[in-house]
Amino acid sequence: MHTRVVKVKHGPTILVRPLRNGDARTVAAVFARLSDESRRRRFNGTKPCLTIADLRRLARIDGRRHALVAYLEHDPRPVAIARLVREGRSAEIAFAVADEHQQRGIGSALTAELLADAGAAGITEVTALVASDNPAAVRMLRRIVTALEIRLEGPDLLVRADVPGC
Repeated sequence: MHTRVVKVKHGPTILVRPLRNGDARTVAAVFARLSDESRRRRFNGTKPCLTIADLRRLARIDGRRHALVAYLEHDPRPVAIARLVREGRSAEIAFAVADEHQQRGIGSALTAELLADAGAAGITEVTALVASDNPAAVRMLRRIVTALEIRLEGPDLLVRADVPGC
């Protein structure tokens, strides 16, 4: 997986690069740009800070875990992150975009890049656990995946989708 420049439809151009294994600093930088509400929606509960264990887990990249980070031109701080954890031909995905850059297409573009990487790695299905009061995440997934299935899983929504092109 390589670094790439992506023109966001109706939005900015972003630089997308894979997260390096152990790059907790980048994970923490994206987390720091999230409001309490965005953190709650991303982590499906209150998350005022990331523990050392959280940072290690979220920064682990290996044969099962892959993450992409997005940057805007002229901003050295990352604006978004999208990750997947593979289980066979399926993977769970999660994504977060800095509050000041939400609703600009960055999450859609970054998640589409992650799904392209997933498809290239032989993953045919993804799932995401989405806070039930996060319709923006569901709308974003509807724009970029096919065969979307949504069902309640406790207080959250479990979204299942085929990887585009598979």
